Amino acid sequence: MKNNRLNRRGSFELGAYGDLVPDEEAGQLNGSMTAGCDHLPYAAASTEAYFRAAAAILAMRPGASEPDMSAALLKRHYGLTGSIATLSSEIERTVDVNLPDGRRLILKTSATAEAVDSFRFQTAAMAGLQGATGFVAPEVLRTTSGALMFEQEGTCGYLQTRIEGIPLHQATPTPDLLFRTGSALARLDLALELVSVPAAHRPVLWHVGCWSRLMELEQYLPSGSVADSVRVAIAEYAEFVEPQISDVAWQVTHNDPSPFNMMVTGQGMGFIDFGDGCWSPRIQDLAIAASHVVGDSTLPLGGAEHLIAGYASVIALSALEAKLLVGLMRARQSALILVNYWRSHLFPADAQYIKKNVSRAEHGLSILAPLGVASGEAAVLAAMSSFQP
Repeated sequence: MKNNRLNRRGSFELGAYGDLVPDEEAGQLNGSMTAGCDHLPYAAASTEAYFRAAAAILAMRPGASEPDMSAALLKRHYGLTGSIATLSSEIERTVDVNLPDGRRLILKTSATAEAVDSFRFQTAAMAGLQGATGFVAPEVLRTTSGALMFEQEGTCGYLQTRIEGIPLHQATPTPDLLFRTGSALARLDLALELVSVPAAHRPVLWHVGCWSRLMELEQYLPSGSVADSVRVAIAEYAEFVEPQISDVAWQVTHNDPSPFNMMVTGQGMGFIDFGDGCWSPRIQDLAIAASHVVGDSTLPLGGAEHLIAGYASVIALSALEAKLLVGLMRARQSALILVNYWRSHLFPADAQYIKKNVSRAEHGLSILAPLGVASGEAAVLAAMSSFQP
């Protein structure tokens, strides 16, 4: 029996276990792209080898199957003890830690080699955000040796504070809340622009450079209007957006501000889970967040107008960004649909969690589908000028 493998033509070879593993070229790429902090050109993230390496990471079986050493790791590296409860997580093991003094923390661990660079990125990003204003982010707790993360016999991990609040997907999406969410996201991006992090170029399947290759996953889509809309959106991205995306502002981004990763707190909007963060177009964060709140079919942008207006009230969009935004939103919705139907096929027992955002993306894509390039740009410009809190 053989493993699934992305071959050198970028297609899938289906194996007995439903696993996807990188070949030697992808493994070499993984190492070279995470060495140092120099910013690579956009083309580096759009190569076939990058795509293979990034896809292989998300094809790994969830870490919940690994022995739970959370309590021992917490004691050894932080000198702490407390009650531990496992939380839902797609890749690494994530546990909620309740300390005797009442504090609640989050411990993330993994036994995969790829997690080392991911955790290096996440901890450095969150550490760099400490002291920034206009949003809330977790604080990384250093180990007893003063490090941001630990590595022990093939297992790595880090400990962070837990943000208390209501996930955005559980809150009523009023225009005011969406405006405040957009403005907080823009302030997060302004802070991330100043942060220096390692491993910003590690393979991440959610990177825009991978999107035009994701149609290799279309065999996992349900037939009908969803598949048709995804094909149109990805074709538009490849034809119109991708050739121009290198001309907008790029920086370190969160790259996954979904309603599950944005929290309504008493101190403002909070942002968690920096695991997909990378070096990408700054407007990518806006496109992702906006794509998730498209739900009102009576508005051209489905209600994302309010979030876009909030973001633009802090960071003005360039003419090119306004022109590309709707295409990016549709492409991100399509990427989410493609990747999560594929991963649900690989891990059927976890399908409900993996597909938690899929129905929202499908509905949002149906609302944005009628917009052409010109009408999409006009809707963005109208949102920036007309919607205020």
